[in-house]
Amino acid sequence: MTNEQLKEKILKLNSSAAIAEGKTYLTVTVPSSELYALAKTLKESEDTAFDYLMCLTGVDYATNLGVFYHINSSKHNHSIVLKTTTADRENAEVDSVYSLWKSAEYHEREVFDLLGIKFKNHPDLRRMFLDDDWVGHPLRKDYVDTINIVER
Repeated sequence: MTNEQLKEKILKLNSSAAIAEGKTYLTVTVPSSELYALAKTLKESEDTAFDYLMCLTGVDYATNLGVFYHINSSKHNHSIVLKTTTADRENAEVDSVYSLWKSAEYHEREVFDLLGIKFKNHPDLRRMFLDDDWVGHPLRKDYVDTINIVER
């Protein structure tokens, strides 16, 4: 599918999606409550067949937190970025995509550990790099490191 065909397909699936064409990828932004359903349809639909989660990244926008999903279809050789933001910075939650792409397991754990975004229905959501008793999430812009004195 071309980017134009992908845009049309995605807008049919989710009319509230905001779609922008970047230099490399088509970027699709949806509310976090709608992300899982769209991702599931994009994976399972024969004409899109997004079978591979290349990367999942957490972002701190200072006012809220976000998650980017770079997905690819090995069958059709097209890629897009799904983006979402959390409604609540202090209790940030997004549905896990682990049931769709097993590669999300460690990506989601890393984002949880370093940014504090909880992934609902993740099978093993726990810290990955930091000790269990670590307080805070070091990749947040408001994180204060009183022990190591790291300044941003």
